[in-house]
Amino acid sequence: MQVVAVIFRAIFRFFTEADIVLFLISIASTIYGLILISSVTGNVGNEVSVQIGAFVIGIVLFILFSYVDIDIIADKSKLLFLFSMLLLFTLFLWGEGIGEGRGSWLRFGVIGIQPAEIVKVPFIIIIARIIVNFKERRTFNSFFSIIQIAAVFAIFIATILVVAQDLGTSVVYFGILAVMLFAGGMKLRWFLLAFAALVAVIPFIWENDIIFSEFQRNRILAPFMPDEIDPTRMGVLWQSDLSVQAIATGGLRGQGLGNGRLTQTANAIPAHHTDFIFSVAGEELGFIGCMVIIALLVAVIIRCVYVGIKSNNSLGMLVCMGIAALTFVHMFMNIGMALGIMPTIGVPLPFFSYGGSSIVTFFAAMGIVSGIKMRPKPARFRNL
Repeated sequence: MQVVAVIFRAIFRFFTEADIVLFLISIASTIYGLILISSVTGNVGNEVSVQIGAFVIGIVLFILFSYVDIDIIADKSKLLFLFSMLLLFTLFLWGEGIGEGRGSWLRFGVIGIQPAEIVKVPFIIIIARIIVNFKERRTFNSFFSIIQIAAVFAIFIATILVVAQDLGTSVVYFGILAVMLFAGGMKLRWFLLAFAALVAVIPFIWENDIIFSEFQRNRILAPFMPDEIDPTRMGVLWQSDLSVQAIATGGLRGQGLGNGRLTQTANAIPAHHTDFIFSVAGEELGFIGCMVIIALLVAVIIRCVYVGIKSNNSLGMLVCMGIAALTFVHMFMNIGMALGIMPTIGVPLPFFSYGGSSIVTFFAAMGIVSGIKMRPKPARFRNL
């Protein structure tokens, strides 16, 4: 009886104190994504079944992380860093490639795990802990502190680029770090110095074949130099051009689920159920369907920022801002890819794209935000 009572108290606390708004938005977004995936795959390759499995795991993780105190996790940041590096380095031994994501996946039958995707959440917590530590010592804007943060970030990026050769994921990490440093109060001079340093090293990184293949270079440049990179538009621009065409033909209300001319044609738009799921929504559900996707994801971002601001705790605020940045960069890059204005570099649309690693990662991240909301305020804030 005591066990049952504990379970009921936990359930009651979840529905009264957890972030149910964020929970419901995440569920609604995933169900919407499942409808789109089902429309273009028909579950022939078990995509829907795998996504539902990841969805269930994601819900469980959301609930579990809602009860976890982020301070306890952050205090183990060294273990989180070790876990992240070990997970990424498993790709040296067992990594497999999908398309241009050479060596970025661990395959277990029909199930694929993308370590660089999963490690995003530990990365956010690690950076948040480092920033808070420096702020507590009042040394956050010192040269030594900035060098330490840059070193941790460089280790993550170098490992992802060299081991997984996953350009899209590395771009997301840049966005997360920039937002968290800004939210933490980094002075403008350090942003300018970082930008200058990045400009200085880009030529050396760009010509390194270990980091960038020729195909990846062309993909990055194609949206900005189409006539020089792909004048026939039958190479690296072919996929994004078909995506733009599909979205354009959808009009206001779309052609109806299962009726998309391009999205229902086999191999017409590669990765139409993963990276280009937005083009499926555009052709089959039209402008309205696309705007619903954007509205749901913007609601997630706003909710994360809101919880962060209300947390009255620097660590919680920074983690929430990092998760908001994670969602925004994914959304911006993915929709930009589908619209042909951003390079096609394999960034999934949060909650919507097919991919168990992405679904599980985002639900876990939102569970952490929910946990920050559930935490009692520090004593000095409780009477405010």
